Amino acid sequence: MEEITWNDFVKVELRAGTIIEVFDFPEARKPAYKLRVDFGEFGIKTSSAQITKLYTKEELPGKQIIGVVNFPKKQIGKFMSEFLVTGFADENGDIVLTTLSGKVPNGSKMI
Repeated sequence: MEEITWNDFVKVELRAGTIIEVFDFPEARKPAYKLRVDFGEFGIKTSSAQITKLYTKEELPGKQIIGVVNFPKKQIGKFMSEFLVTGFADENGDIVLTTLSGKVPNGSKMI
């Protein structure tokens, strides 16, 4: 593991956002959803997430997640990803979203 400095870490904009819409993403190489997430003052941003094994589309709206909002946009097929959804792989390799145990304002920075 490479060690980083505090100055490296503070460059990463880890922000809280609330999922507002979830769509199927049939064009994705691996099963995924398209997410629309409200990041408050940073706006509504879209991304894809390979989370279909552990989450249904119906349960995701309203969940607050953590996203990296200062990466460049990334083209994924015909879809443009505007932020990185964060999560952890479980023992089966399925992604568990990084979520909050309490509500914070959308756009809040992880410190």
